[in-house]
Amino acid sequence: MNQVDYLRISLIDRCNFRCQYCMPEGAELNYILKQQLLTDEELLTLIQEVFIPVGFSRFRLTGGEPLLRPHVVELVGAIASLPQTQDLSMTTNGFLLAPIAQKLYDAGLRRINISLDSLEADTFDLIIGNRGRGRWQQVWDGIQAAHRVGFDPLKLNVVVIPGVNDHEVLNLAALTLDRNWHVRFIEFMPIGNEQLFGDRGWVTSAQLRQQIRDRWGLTDSQVRGAGPADVFQIPGAKGTLGFISQMSECFCDRCNRMRLSADGWLRPCLLNEAGQIDLKTALRSGVSTAQLREQVKHLLDIKPEINFKGRDPGTVGTYTRTMSQIGG
Repeated sequence: MNQVDYLRISLIDRCNFRCQYCMPEGAELNYILKQQLLTDEELLTLIQEVFIPVGFSRFRLTGGEPLLRPHVVELVGAIASLPQTQDLSMTTNGFLLAPIAQKLYDAGLRRINISLDSLEADTFDLIIGNRGRGRWQQVWDGIQAAHRVGFDPLKLNVVVIPGVNDHEVLNLAALTLDRNWHVRFIEFMPIGNEQLFGDRGWVTSAQLRQQIRDRWGLTDSQVRGAGPADVFQIPGAKGTLGFISQMSECFCDRCNRMRLSADGWLRPCLLNEAGQIDLKTALRSGVSTAQLREQVKHLLDIKPEINFKGRDPGTVGTYTRTMSQIGG
């Protein structure tokens, strides 16, 4: 079991896209009210007085769409400035990124993951919910801005959906040939989208790797991340290819993270809510941060037994929350 030192922090559950795999059509979305969100002050208190003292040193800001969070640049700066923060990153859809990429970098953000599920504008619109033309270009502009500013590594996340964007795998992989970008292919998961998943199933990472291997060859990469991706490289390419195989290859024993929801629930596992702690209510009720530290320590101790392991690869479960509500 890896040391659990990585906390994914959902800043907001809302998003300006409605992607098929994240907020499927027909899903009931009960958004968190503003007053139910952790305030900036509460979040920083939890980071400084609870999470850092029990061993967390790496933080990823997620959503929904984290760039919708008011004062996000200032919040990034506050977390980045903590001496115990060893790594601070963000996952975004990139739509609002271009105008503030430099500000985020100057505030201390150095790593960023941007969702890019298609290089085709029409397919992109289909995946994100057909919410207006020009969205692909605005996301692409955000990616280019992040590249110019100097985010390194710059990672592009691709959820591969059969019959939708799986024909683009080689074109997306080719982005790594002459750019130091890291393209990560993520297996399609049944979270809040069981009907869509049941109709389509998923493409395994092994199948994707074989497509790329047949075209260019594929070698193990010397670049290693701290997350669940298995990293490869096209021979001679500047960037890398990562494969996150949560459906076909269980990696629960390598899990080194917990998740803090936008309304303050600390959850030890993406797919298992056992042991979750309502830190916001406790904090607002006057529970001391020392007591909260003890609760989090206990959750860390039992996390190996909570991790959603032991299922057969490809087993489809039923989850009450959508991916956007979980925080990815």
